[in-house]
Amino acid sequence: MDIKDFKFATVITGGIATGKSTVSSILKEQGYEIIDADKIAHTLLDLKRYEIANIFGREYLKEGGIDRAKLGKLIFSDNAKRKKLESFLHPLIREELLKQAGALEEWKRVFFIDIPLFFEKSDIHANRVALVYAPKDLQIKRMRSRDNLSDQEIEDRLKAQLPIEEKLKKSDIIIDNSGTIEELRVNVNNFLTQILI
Repeated sequence: MDIKDFKFATVITGGIATGKSTVSSILKEQGYEIIDADKIAHTLLDLKRYEIANIFGREYLKEGGIDRAKLGKLIFSDNAKRKKLESFLHPLIREELLKQAGALEEWKRVFFIDIPLFFEKSDIHANRVALVYAPKDLQIKRMRSRDNLSDQEIEDRLKAQLPIEEKLKKSDIIIDNSGTIEELRVNVNNFLTQILI
């Protein structure tokens, strides 16, 4: 089973700091269901904290879960460690995504699956992929102000993803988020008009 088997599903993807969460929030406000791969990943990190501590060390544990900021610094600066975490987590994330998508498909209503690394993971396929787009310089500006990251940390995170311009070429629909929140709301409504035809 794959996401392409769910005819009511649309994948939303993007790059770091392009605004996927904001688009998901706007869609939720309009009553749409969103499956969030990042939320599933965060839940699994905490549920599987002891297995992760066995892989990377007990210093990544904190009260009730995993120190995500500390683990993030490690995996974004070390490609081999990132791949190790992904090979552990991604099959579990995929299983939960498909379970939730199966439940929503039964409603016979359009729903959305937010998968930040959709194009990076070749084992997932979908009928329709919408990209939340912002140019690279705007991604960097947003990361600087939002996440308080160093230039090196920003570069490491961008390098861990396919460049946004590459994702642009692979996507079926583009939701431009290089302007204001008001402009984004208009673009989300235009996107909805396209997919609900």
